[in-house]
Amino acid sequence: MRKLKITELNRIMPEEFKKARKLPLVVVLDNIRSLHNIGSVFRMSDAFCIERIYLCGITATPPHPEMHKTALGAEFTVNWKYVKNTVDAVEELKQEGYMIYSVEQTEGSVMLNELALEESKKYVIVMGNEVKGVKQEVIDHSHGCIEIPQYGTKHSLNVSVAAGIVIWEIFNKLKVTI
Repeated sequence: MRKLKITELNRIMPEEFKKARKLPLVVVLDNIRSLHNIGSVFRMSDAFCIERIYLCGITATPPHPEMHKTALGAEFTVNWKYVKNTVDAVEELKQEGYMIYSVEQTEGSVMLNELALEESKKYVIVMGNEVKGVKQEVIDHSHGCIEIPQYGTKHSLNVSVAAGIVIWEIFNKLKVTI
């Protein structure tokens, strides 16, 4: 095996990315503190052609040099919107016909590996604050909650890692050809 060169990866240009078909998924970041986590979510959202990101509450917005370190320019390719109140963002997306899922450990949450999605629907995942998670008020406005199965002594993941796992699983479940 030979490692591929960047020129062999057939990456599309930012202009092409803006016009490309997108996964019917919006990521809502609910009061994320870390610029590196925000940048990482932008980068994953670019990699899997996510429709857009909503940045809510204390979540920083581009451009920012610390965010750019992990986003690597994805903050300029992925569509994003700032909404001060996360509940307002969720309600706006509901009005657009999205199914809202908070990624949180709750009574009645659905394990990610058991989540059934319909290819004809549009989805939102809400990712919560690094310490407090998704606010209860936001959970109350969600259609449901998704939980990532965990089997060790810790029952929490870094928010950007959790976002990556959930985005990848939704990408696979929706079987969208990008």
